[in-house]
Amino acid sequence: MNSPHHPAGSAPLRICVVVARFSFTGVPLTQIRFARALAARGHDVDLVFGQVDPAARLPDRGGARLVVLDRATATGMLLPFCRYLRRAKPDVIFSSQDNLNGVVLLAAILTGSKAKISGSSRVNPFYTYSKRPFTRKWLFRQAMRAVMWRADALTCVSQGMVEEYRALFRDPPHVAVYNLVDDPPSRARIGEPVDHPWFADNAAPIVVSAGTLSPRKGFADLIAAFARLVEEGRDVRLVIFGEGQSRGELEDQVRALGLEDRVSLPGQVANPLRYFARAEVFAMTSYFEGLGNVLIEAMMCGCSLVATDCPSGPAEILDFGRYGKVVPVGDVAALASAIAAQLDQPTDPDVLAEGVRRFGEDAVLARHFELLDLAGRESVVA
Repeated sequence: MNSPHHPAGSAPLRICVVVARFSFTGVPLTQIRFARALAARGHDVDLVFGQVDPAARLPDRGGARLVVLDRATATGMLLPFCRYLRRAKPDVIFSSQDNLNGVVLLAAILTGSKAKISGSSRVNPFYTYSKRPFTRKWLFRQAMRAVMWRADALTCVSQGMVEEYRALFRDPPHVAVYNLVDDPPSRARIGEPVDHPWFADNAAPIVVSAGTLSPRKGFADLIAAFARLVEEGRDVRLVIFGEGQSRGELEDQVRALGLEDRVSLPGQVANPLRYFARAEVFAMTSYFEGLGNVLIEAMMCGCSLVATDCPSGPAEILDFGRYGKVVPVGDVAALASAIAAQLDQPTDPDVLAEGVRRFGEDAVLARHFELLDLAGRESVVA
């Protein structure tokens, strides 16, 4: 087995990228891109999922091998992952989300694994931990503190999240490393054909958004803001991709506002990038985010951007106004005004290209490997 301490240009590393459960949401899709990029650079990569629906069609994972543990929860993955560690003996493990990070660290302790471990946090920690004694979230905080020492790197997907961890833990080791969003396979998907008529006929400018249809995404605010644009006499359309519990409420809102011919909720799509590239404005109206991958994807596709200043990533993605408009959470009037401004004066494509470089393959992989004391090992040199 190769050691992770070989000099640059030596044999490939055995790398495990582990995710709790597959779905067409930010964390699993980001980690698939990450595993795919590592495999493309010559490493021996396992993409380990706790559970994958047999009917699901996973995105292209490149040269990464798929390993499914058949466990529906992160805690249920503990013993199967211990067996995986004893069998596969990875040099490096990249984990994501705190509940799984804790399981991975405990498994490494129990098995005596020598792997370097990087655990990435993707959700605002105030939704995961608590300082209130003897609550479930407080107990999880104590458990995480007990295994945190085993991590070689603990990262957050935004600097804002790092500050939140500092408020919950004493001298936490967390540092910011952005998600890998911009890579060649994702770029290739931008040019795929579209099957929604509004994106094909170019009859009116399109405002687009995407995400789970849930209250925290703020889509009701977006529809209300869009209604203001229509009231102002703008010939514009709104498309929100995604599925979730709020579909019925959002459809009722659209009907109540008389916007059935201007608002579309087409559900979940496997490749939203092709639609983003044909829209004028992308709006993120969330009440909280870990980072907001979909905002970066829209930036990559050339959309002008509007986002709420929610904790903890969107404003950071937009560099607090350089790469798009930032508005207060829940402020429908400000949201409508910002969308109108972006429709009237789109962001320069060169400025958007500058903004997306932070989320490119080279920058993200280099930062991860630097934190693991593996600088220069991102690619295998023949």
